[in-house]
Amino acid sequence: MCGIIGAYAYGRNSGRLDFERLIAGRDSMEPRGPDGCGEWCSPDGSVFLGHRRLAIIDLSPAGAQPMSFDQEGLHITFNGEIYNYRELGEHVKSKGRVVMTGSDTEILLHLYSLYGAGMCTMLRGMYAFGVWDERRRGLLLARDQLGIKPLYVSRQAGKLIFSSQVKAILATKSISVTPDPAGHVGFFLWGNMPDTRTLYKEIREIPPGSTMWVDELGVREAVPFFDLSNEIRDLEGTATAKSSEEALEALRACVLDTVRHHFVADVPVGVFLSAGRDSTTLLAASCEVLPSPPNAITLGFKEFEGTEDDESPLE
Repeated sequence: MCGIIGAYAYGRNSGRLDFERLIAGRDSMEPRGPDGCGEWCSPDGSVFLGHRRLAIIDLSPAGAQPMSFDQEGLHITFNGEIYNYRELGEHVKSKGRVVMTGSDTEILLHLYSLYGAGMCTMLRGMYAFGVWDERRRGLLLARDQLGIKPLYVSRQAGKLIFSSQVKAILATKSISVTPDPAGHVGFFLWGNMPDTRTLYKEIREIPPGSTMWVDELGVREAVPFFDLSNEIRDLEGTATAKSSEEALEALRACVLDTVRHHFVADVPVGVFLSAGRDSTTLLAASCEVLPSPPNAITLGFKEFEGTEDDESPLE
């Protein structure tokens, strides 16, 4: 996990951004990215991209962010991991692109240069990112299909701020903290936020599987490129009849495939156990796809020790 933050003063009379406040917002996310930090600021003071790094792929300084293609005027801050970045790297090379690092971040820049927002349909992974395009004077925001990685936005007075965390936007001390009643009601009734709301009126979440474009004409509505309910609906009636054994084998193949992709990393990867069938199934699958069993960890709480609520003995 990394932490990203950025801002764009797109309004004609919005003035320059306060970079010090935005850096304060970035550094409020240090627990998300303890391995390093960086920022990119446009010369005219209208754009800021910030990053807190947790190094997973390409641990070298070449993988640091924000990352730029100066010759193309492209700059990105990215949180997440693209599991098929190696395959996509071969694809962009076939298009004549030169890949200089071992980072999935660089592949995103190549894909944006080739396909723009359409790149998102090619990505397999969990991600949230912002790409500043100098030539188009626009900012592209994107969030993965299932919304695994968070992406929040706040806009007022011709300025937009985006970040991985609500608290980072609040730490900039540049927006109102007026509460959103709908967000509070949703949290206390269901334990989560309804739709794209937060606890604050001026902060919203970009929907999963969506992109948002911002330029000098303003902030566009989020455009979906993936909708899980539509995917399920479109599959209804298309599945071929299978025996229970065939269905189980197909499910097993899918689980092994996704687990294998989740182990794409340049650091050790472990499994977090919760004494349930889901995590133990993932551990069993990990043992199949890896040359040796992975490290696993579970949590025990002293106040539950010796009671039926203590999950640690089940491990």
